[in-house]
Amino acid sequence: MESVLKYLDWTSVSLALLAGLLNLLLLEIFRLNSSRSRSPPGPKPLPFVGNLPQLSKDRMAFIRSLPKYGEMCSIYLGRKPTIILNNMQLAKEAFVQNGTVFSGRPLPPLQAWINKGYGIIGANYGHSWRQQHRFALHTLCDFGLGKKTVEERVSEEAHYLIKEMLKQEGKPFNPIHQFMNAVSNIICSIIFGDRFEYDNNHFANLLEILNENVRFAGSTAAQIFNLVPIIKYFPGPHQKIWNNVEALKKFLLEIVEEHKKTLDPVNLQDFTDAYLIQMSKQEAKEDSTFHVENMMKSVLDLFIAGTETTATTLRWGLIYMMDHPDVQERCHEEIVRVLGFDCSPCMEDRPQLPYTYATVYEIQHYAIITPLGLIHQTTQPALLQGYHLPKGSTIMVNLKAIMTDKQHWKYPDTFNPENFLDEKGQFCRNDAFLPFSLGPRVCLGESLAKMELFIFFTSLLQRLKFSWPAGAPRPNMDGIVSVVRSPYPFDTICRSRETTH
Repeated sequence: MESVLKYLDWTSVSLALLAGLLNLLLLEIFRLNSSRSRSPPGPKPLPFVGNLPQLSKDRMAFIRSLPKYGEMCSIYLGRKPTIILNNMQLAKEAFVQNGTVFSGRPLPPLQAWINKGYGIIGANYGHSWRQQHRFALHTLCDFGLGKKTVEERVSEEAHYLIKEMLKQEGKPFNPIHQFMNAVSNIICSIIFGDRFEYDNNHFANLLEILNENVRFAGSTAAQIFNLVPIIKYFPGPHQKIWNNVEALKKFLLEIVEEHKKTLDPVNLQDFTDAYLIQMSKQEAKEDSTFHVENMMKSVLDLFIAGTETTATTLRWGLIYMMDHPDVQERCHEEIVRVLGFDCSPCMEDRPQLPYTYATVYEIQHYAIITPLGLIHQTTQPALLQGYHLPKGSTIMVNLKAIMTDKQHWKYPDTFNPENFLDEKGQFCRNDAFLPFSLGPRVCLGESLAKMELFIFFTSLLQRLKFSWPAGAPRPNMDGIVSVVRSPYPFDTICRSRETTH
């Protein structure tokens, strides 16, 4: 009899749990249907997880499918809708004409756990962001951003990069470290006042950590963390990311401590010096946001933004040059005709190098390294295309759709520098070219990135020829789509071009 009662007890508990779960599922389906009825159309989400399974299966295919739902659509990255803007007019209406309303940033659990919303890139649109953004912009300009001094640093670094790549001449090698080291040295010289040698193993390890964290931030594992943040207390890949962030912070703190020892308020050497002085000046102000946590995150933001995106674009550029040797040769011929083999390229050479300049732009246009840009959030209720968006709505712009729109591009689906050339073969801009986004949250380092891409690319094609290793399989051109769309690992072969004076 006792065993029967136990059986009935377990049966009752199991039935109660099953009924509870079923009710929870029905309530979620009802809530989801109600949410969808108030939002723009989009792919059908699943309860609790939304469209994450579709996004995880094939990210680029999912992103390419979004315009079929209209100029404005909804996807669910979990339980909450994210509004996707699929054309340029809507993007400008939101981010430019109503920039203050659409320039917020959400603070998902992963970001809250790692950086608490400090810094510039992930900070919400408000007092702290304004102070940090304004200070960073002015200070970077003071230390040469957009000026001849930084241009000279980029040209010098291009020589180091060529020398480093020629160490592998004629042999297959993966150029990721060389590109990341070269690009990071530019932002390091501005922030820290120094560069790092290519054989510095400690710095190479930090760059790999940086790359790993960027990949994780947009991964399925990160989305799962945001859905179930309690997993931070359990083992998993997120613990590796936490350790990576701590390693980067330790690296930065060591540099800050060295700067404190040599700090001269009259003769500031770099961004770190300037921030330390600003912290001292603002110490007594109650509304100051200049403190150690914001300093660490702001420096880390500049370090990441000044390295990952530009280095990734250069890697895509190398793939496109190997895939299109005719474009590579035409660029080389134009560069040598104008500059010869020994004259270092500079920004003033752009009008004389229209095809090369157009190719640099086409690399950014075709690579689209941030297909959905960075996520935005409304800072107050808004009305867009007839839809009422409550405060805190998440918004993304489909840069992939805009930069492959047949209304704006002569060759939307193929790599072709003619997209940026007029009938006379001169460089011409395109309003739908938005790799740095738009509005108040436009990329802070846009001018630096443009300078680096032109000088590094032109210098490389002036002196080197790149080709695929014999028999090497072509990598999947959709790439690895995370926060940044990066190419799968690949090898290249570089050879020095013989001078033919």
